[in-house]
Amino acid sequence: MKKFFKDFKAFITRGNILDLAVGVIIGGAFSAIVTSLVNDIIMPLITWAIGAESLADLSIPLQTAEDGTVTLAWNYGNFIQAVIDFLLIAIIIFILIRTIMKSQELLKEARENITKGRLTKEQKKELNRLTYL
Repeated sequence: MKKFFKDFKAFITRGNILDLAVGVIIGGAFSAIVTSLVNDIIMPLITWAIGAESLADLSIPLQTAEDGTVTLAWNYGNFIQAVIDFLLIAIIIFILIRTIMKSQELLKEARENITKGRLTKEQKKELNRLTYL
């Protein structure tokens, strides 16, 4: 049992696990921001454009009672809403990750150029300007 806890401690304190934990926490916070963007900004525009109160209200009645109330309905609006939510969140995350990766690539290229001294006159001028900020 002692070895189990020793191994567990070694596992949990590894750098990758801590990075993953931080990523999950930040991802949760980021998810709230993206969900708000989708629900509060984008979806009202989409529902306004199609003329519905909300996508969740879109349905086809399958069975009605004698008094005319719908007892069974095919609520396809909920499915459409979920698909749109997924696509919008995926696009936002894709753009964010792509921007980060491009920034890292440009930073790496700039570091290589600086260490090898392959800067143009304009780049040297810009680097000097940035140094004094």
